Amino acid sequence: MSLDRPVKPDPYDLLPKVGSFSVTSDDVTDGQPLKDDQVAELGNTSPQLAWSGAPAETKSYVVTCFDPDAPTPCGFWHWAVVDLPADVTSLEANAGREGAVLPGAAFMLRNDGGTHSFMGAAPPEGDQVHRYYFVVHAVTEDHLGIDREASMAVMSFNLAFKTAARAIITGTYQH
Repeated sequence: MSLDRPVKPDPYDLLPKVGSFSVTSDDVTDGQPLKDDQVAELGNTSPQLAWSGAPAETKSYVVTCFDPDAPTPCGFWHWAVVDLPADVTSLEANAGREGAVLPGAAFMLRNDGGTHSFMGAAPPEGDQVHRYYFVVHAVTEDHLGIDREASMAVMSFNLAFKTAARAIITGTYQH
């Protein structure tokens, strides 16, 4: 049974335009279904990600996973790693597990499921295909200026003013 909703726009098309760089993954193929272990009920394993070509003014990174197709007005945030040092250009698979040790002063925000970790894909059964935007944000500050209890909305607001470029890879999933 489909919830019969229109496809939501690419959320990053709605933000101020910034530069781009490259992100690749051993675990996510752009536009293709996510692996089973990236699904909530099958593993909650964050994918391996690697990036290159960020602008010279990059002082840190934020890595996020967002599903704009969730049946809510505001989508669903699955993951956010904030304040990755500028010399970090990859995250290994499962770096988003709860309690994971991250480089430098990096930390994870609480996802919309309520944990400081990666929450795998979990769309309603029978719903349309959902898109999972894994985004590496090149930040112009050493620190985004938030703490681990900030909301995803506050993180996004800060990123709107401190992002020099974005690298995006999108997986899909349908239950």
